[in-house]
Amino acid sequence: MISSASLPSSRVPSSVGRGVPPPDTAMTRRSTQPVGPGILAVEGLTLAFGGTTALEAVDLTVAAGEIHAVIGPNGAGKSSLINAISGLHAPQSGRVRIGETTFFSVPAGRLAALGVARTFQNLALFDGLSVFDNVLSGLAGAQRAGLAAQMLGLPQARREEQAHRARAAEVIARLDIAEVADRPVATLPFGVQKRVELARALVARPRLLLLDEPMAGMTATEKVQMSRFILEARESLGTSVVLIEHDIGVVMRLSDRVTVLDHGRRIAQGTPAEVQADPAVAAAYLGLDDREGEAA
Repeated sequence: MISSASLPSSRVPSSVGRGVPPPDTAMTRRSTQPVGPGILAVEGLTLAFGGTTALEAVDLTVAAGEIHAVIGPNGAGKSSLINAISGLHAPQSGRVRIGETTFFSVPAGRLAALGVARTFQNLALFDGLSVFDNVLSGLAGAQRAGLAAQMLGLPQARREEQAHRARAAEVIARLDIAEVADRPVATLPFGVQKRVELARALVARPRLLLLDEPMAGMTATEKVQMSRFILEARESLGTSVVLIEHDIGVVMRLSDRVTVLDHGRRIAQGTPAEVQADPAVAAAYLGLDDREGEAA
């Protein structure tokens, strides 16, 4: 058996509730509801860049309401998998099913309409904008009023703007960043910026959330807080989560199921306990420090 230790580890209305789980249960509570049918299915996904194979015939299924972690040594293909699912990379073969729709190459421009949101390994915020405006930008794909209606301030456009601002205020309060809502995001600590990026992804109420190392660079306390917010998103919105995370302790406590990649291949999949006891997983992590860089 492999142990966790051996693996590399604008104004907001004051009336909006926070609704996050207490810290003592944040890292241990999994779904209390039966897991539903698959919201995401990856079948035989192969992705190569020049002569380098980032993913080789990878299969992955994520159930509705599930937190599904993807782990593996650096260079295993974890970020490549999320990039293919979100349409940033076009695979050479295989297909991706999101909900009822199957794609050979996912159209990135349709992610919002498909109910998919994501965060990035490196922060992708608008540094000069406030926290509130960054979060509000997560609803750009949900605008229904046309440009003319917005410019003329027609009733439909005004109602939509009010609804979107209220939704942004709600998620900001839930993630405990209301006190900095008016501050430029570039002036905030890194851990808070990570929280802003999660808020921007959650504001559209996605049914599938792709998180690429959302806790990288965080302190232990910040990781506990972020874990609480991920659990709350699943429980309040019914959101399914694909989580890439290097802190194996966090993965084992937070996830319902885990997929392990190594050199672009899936080598294990199961519950956290099953994966932790798999000899192939232990072998994949031997010599981890000698590996360089995540496959792009």
